[in-house]
Amino acid sequence: MPLGNKVRPSSASGKLETLHVPSILSELGSAGERTINTSGPGCRGEKATDEDKKQQPEWLVRELLKQNRRRHSVTLGDKAQLTTRLHHSADSTHGPCSLKIDQTVSLDNLQKLKLAFEEFEMGGLRSVDEKNFGRIVKKCLGLHNTSNAQIQGLFMKIDYSGQGRISWDEFCTYMQLEYREKEESVIRSKQVAFALPATVKALSHGVPIVNIHSTPDGTAVTLREDGAVCCWSPDLQKQKTKSVFHERPVNRSSKWASDFTPMTQYNKLIIGTGDREIQLYDLSSLEPYCQVSALETVPLTLDYCYTGADECSILYGDAQGCVNIILISSAGETLRLWNKLPKIENMPNIGIDNAVLSPNVTYIRWKVHQDWVTQARYFQSIRAVVSTSNEEASALVIGCVLPSTNLEQQLKEIRETCYEGKAKKAQLNSSPQPRASCDQTAFTIYKGVKTFDLCRKHNLLVTGGMDRLIRMWNPYFPGKPTGILKGHSTPIFYLCISSEDSQIFSVSMDNTVKIWDIQDQCCLFTTHSKASGIRGDISACLYSPSMKSLYIAADSMALLSLKIRPQLHSHLIVSHNEPVMCCGYSEEFRQVVSCTEGSVVKVWDFDSGRQVFEFGGAHGLSAITCMTFDPKGRRLITGGRDGCLKIWNFNNGQCLKILKRDGECHEVCDCTYLKVHRNPYVMSVGWDRKIGIYSDAPEDPHHVQRPQPSWQDDLRNGHKDDILCIAQCPPSLLATSSYDGEIIVWNVVSGHIQSRFLSPLPPEYQNVQGVDTSVPSIIFLRNSTLHVEFSSATALLSSGSRGYINFWNVLNGGKLVSSFEASKFQQKITKLAKTEGDTLLYAADQIGYIYVYNMEEFALAPEQKPPRAENYWRAHTSSITGLQIVDNDQVVLTSSTDCTVRLWSAYGEFIGTLGQSEKWSIHISSSWKHPAVPYEVLIDPLSMPVHEILNGKTRVSDATDPDKTEAHREELKSESHSKLENPPPSISDTDIEEEIKNMLYPEEHGKRLCHEIIKHSNKLSDHSGLKCFDIVEPPNTFERPDLSLAAIDPFICSTEELESTE
Repeated sequence: MPLGNKVRPSSASGKLETLHVPSILSELGSAGERTINTSGPGCRGEKATDEDKKQQPEWLVRELLKQNRRRHSVTLGDKAQLTTRLHHSADSTHGPCSLKIDQTVSLDNLQKLKLAFEEFEMGGLRSVDEKNFGRIVKKCLGLHNTSNAQIQGLFMKIDYSGQGRISWDEFCTYMQLEYREKEESVIRSKQVAFALPATVKALSHGVPIVNIHSTPDGTAVTLREDGAVCCWSPDLQKQKTKSVFHERPVNRSSKWASDFTPMTQYNKLIIGTGDREIQLYDLSSLEPYCQVSALETVPLTLDYCYTGADECSILYGDAQGCVNIILISSAGETLRLWNKLPKIENMPNIGIDNAVLSPNVTYIRWKVHQDWVTQARYFQSIRAVVSTSNEEASALVIGCVLPSTNLEQQLKEIRETCYEGKAKKAQLNSSPQPRASCDQTAFTIYKGVKTFDLCRKHNLLVTGGMDRLIRMWNPYFPGKPTGILKGHSTPIFYLCISSEDSQIFSVSMDNTVKIWDIQDQCCLFTTHSKASGIRGDISACLYSPSMKSLYIAADSMALLSLKIRPQLHSHLIVSHNEPVMCCGYSEEFRQVVSCTEGSVVKVWDFDSGRQVFEFGGAHGLSAITCMTFDPKGRRLITGGRDGCLKIWNFNNGQCLKILKRDGECHEVCDCTYLKVHRNPYVMSVGWDRKIGIYSDAPEDPHHVQRPQPSWQDDLRNGHKDDILCIAQCPPSLLATSSYDGEIIVWNVVSGHIQSRFLSPLPPEYQNVQGVDTSVPSIIFLRNSTLHVEFSSATALLSSGSRGYINFWNVLNGGKLVSSFEASKFQQKITKLAKTEGDTLLYAADQIGYIYVYNMEEFALAPEQKPPRAENYWRAHTSSITGLQIVDNDQVVLTSSTDCTVRLWSAYGEFIGTLGQSEKWSIHISSSWKHPAVPYEVLIDPLSMPVHEILNGKTRVSDATDPDKTEAHREELKSESHSKLENPPPSISDTDIEEEIKNMLYPEEHGKRLCHEIIKHSNKLSDHSGLKCFDIVEPPNTFERPDLSLAAIDPFICSTEELESTE
């Protein structure tokens, strides 16, 4: 859903709902939260804050300051002018503000637009042209200052067929589909699910588990009613089990536990018992530590909070509806003192009456509810206690810990003290006092509250109970819930807010688990007992945000783990969450389109790098394998592994046509759009080993279109293996290449084969088995300066084995003219692209390198020597799947299976990765990432510079004195040859052992003997077998490497220290 729209479009056909947007600038990327001064009927002026100016990129500020050449500083008088220029330039980098004219349409404006279109219909025109559309938009929307370019961009998106006119129905369809796809894109980004079925561990007892808690190391701790404590590993493996309660005589009833909570700061475990006790155990050994006994009532629910420096609070709710709070200062010392007290049933014991006599202990008891307390928790973030019960009037109460200062109450106590001569002390046995109305906030909820959770980050309180509804509240406004989540069919047992993921986890009594989105207030995932495998009555639940897991105790112990998407490294920037299979550039809209293995299509603004649009499920669950544009660049054609071709209006995600064969469909590997005698066609190739030919007739009413009959030559003499690539050379040539290395050139007019040839193996691999001969990329080269061996000005380039590129003459049967090794690492060339005029060839390999070759020189004399790469750089860390040259802007567009789409200058300067937070301006080089490179490329081992010295093949002296290199190599060869003929004698371990035995050592013992042994053992009689190395002195002068770009030069500090010592 667009950022500024609070109401989603209805799913009903043709119905659009939106609210008036205060400013069309509010829809821009990071500018979505700032407001600026604008003029015009369509905008409301607001002041820009200092925070706005901080959000401007540094490159933009520098460029704006450069425009004023008369001064080199900015004075206070320039403040307003600079702010205005900053906002103007920033908006220009965000693309057409374009600004989303369609997102400023309210219901009132929509009615005006409809009336305006109807006026044209009454005049006999059922559609409007671009000029009249601009007038309608400016008049009905009040956007008189909107540029014609912005209106033209919107008009072209609606008029995808290029007819020059649009109707009211087309306008509504475009807007509705755009809103729908944006909403689905948001939902898709929030997809979440549990791994089903749950991990279940059987419990060998029938005693219910009272609660589950987790420790900082991820261990889950459970407590049974009979006092058995069990520790579980994150993958639900039992680590240890121990019964902590002291065994009683047979004639006494056994002790039972009501609740427990960990006291992690002091490594303790707090357990409430049915004997009106709070017991503390050592968390590591589960040995008894101390207990507080003789409580007023049984503690039904326990909670603990560390409130400050060696201070904590223990609170519990009881059956009388009271909230009891024990505040402990100097907690470590207090607990140690309690540990030394006399024992009762092997547990150091102190009564609550004696405990409160300590100056470090404060005991407060509030009468809050008229029914049992179902849950009580202390929140340090709001410094308040939240308690719940099944009573409607006080279903949930947020109250203070200590009473607020009351001047009248203090004066009353002073008077009583003066009259009675002593201060009155509150007695524990006296009836609990209710809080003052100003000290608490009560929520009235139908049928009470059984469970709740509170999140300060989202300022959200959620409650659930017997009425099966989950209510969302603002904690400070108890009158009415902000939202109600419906879906459970039984009472709500457990609620938890995951603040990091903005999600709510809920569990009901029938073992149904749901995940809700806080922002959209919708259910993201539901699992029932049958799918999860959880059986029995639930007794305890816990969601662990650190482990992304939900623990449920019923008849068995169950663990539901969230399906976590593979998270890339935090400092890596990606364009998609899945590998990118192809990309392309639309010159008409100046947009980049990228398609992924997850069938997601994203549209990016070429000039700034921001994402414009996204739609998913383009080919269902099948990957998108290829794409192309129609000649006008307004429609997108995609091919997928489902065997279908689809034609899209990619600006709103509307599928215009589906092109597919009858019967079984095989994967489409490549497609192209071409015209034959002015008739447009879409052609595809793939695993069916045939060329699919589809007529692109806009007047064809069928949504699903079948291919035309195949060429006879294709049926009889076509490819025998899967076809991987297709390339065209207007007006009549078409080439296809297959997995077995065969290339066929076709005449598209007649459908006959012009020539065919087989990709050769490199000379050194002629007799090697298993060499990859597939041809994943081919391209035609048309150059009037081609060598005389070519019978025309057209040649064909194809990727060969082991990183080679083959040069073919396509006429007269076709023949191989030349080959050269394009990849320095002998990696398969996956993509080929050429510049306008066919002067430069760009080749990309499967480890992410891009090579640039000047084909003019090679075309003149291909037989002399292979071309030398004029430039090369590493663009990605894995195989490059898309490569396109944008000649007008001198930009190279690349995509890869490493989930990124990137832009580079024609010289290899890094512009940026689509999806990065910083925007760029394509014509301002200071906004580019250059001289930086992508981080993952920088740290990848294959990005290291290749040099003979680094590989140990060349010595430093050879590099510094290249004239002597050849002579020295010949000398080394002759020496090594002579050494092989007369190998030197070698000393074996046996020889050394015999020589040491024959040595005479003195009979004296002590230091003298030690010295002699070491002296003789270091002298061997024969050293001829030891390998010796010459020490080569380094040259006196050498060229220091330039490390200025890295901003760190280790040579600088050492040189300065040398100079200072001299």
